[in-house]
Amino acid sequence: MLKFFSRYKFLGVVMLVLAIIIISIIYQILDPIKVLPVFQPNKVNAELVDSTVQHVKKYHTISDFALTNQNGEIITQKNYENKIYVADFFFTTCQTICPKMTGNMALIQEKIKNDSTIMLLSHSVTPEIDTVAQLKRYAIEKGVDDRKWNLVTGDKKQIYDLARKSYLAAKDVPYDPYDLVHTENFILVDTKKRIRGFYDGTNSEDIEQLLIDIDILKKNH
Repeated sequence: MLKFFSRYKFLGVVMLVLAIIIISIIYQILDPIKVLPVFQPNKVNAELVDSTVQHVKKYHTISDFALTNQNGEIITQKNYENKIYVADFFFTTCQTICPKMTGNMALIQEKIKNDSTIMLLSHSVTPEIDTVAQLKRYAIEKGVDDRKWNLVTGDKKQIYDLARKSYLAAKDVPYDPYDLVHTENFILVDTKKRIRGFYDGTNSEDIEQLLIDIDILKKNH
């Protein structure tokens, strides 16, 4: 009996390895790796896309920027290089959707606090009101972690152009470079500066989906 097993031991090992490979292939077929879409301007609601980029079908990325955060520091895309991040647009005196959005962004911050690959970025749409000092007060009040989350202010046209032409997160009708109807959207951006998802920042189910999608992005990077 022992001679029989020793004689066929190698064959048994080979068969075991083949079985593992076959099971893995079947598992991947039944449960394929999830991949998030890459959002292009021509596939987004036209109301949220500036007319100058509505025709874009591929290669859309977030434009370079230089804005000032709650600590008076200049924040650029260098600060978000090789990071996955969630962006939104708000203002500190907003009494409608912004408090809920900020609360949900704080919830995301708590979930990612120990993950150095994920960051947050909130743009003020009233930079004339949201000075550095105002943003700092707001950041302290809302529990913002400076290492994870930048609240930024700066040139109004730059912020509005970012909302309309890069993040596709502001209603474009009627167009006015100094007037903006911002949305409740949270925008998920990957390490290549591409938009990978839009989420209602006031909706708890959307926030749960956003956290799931962040994990999917991490697995695919």
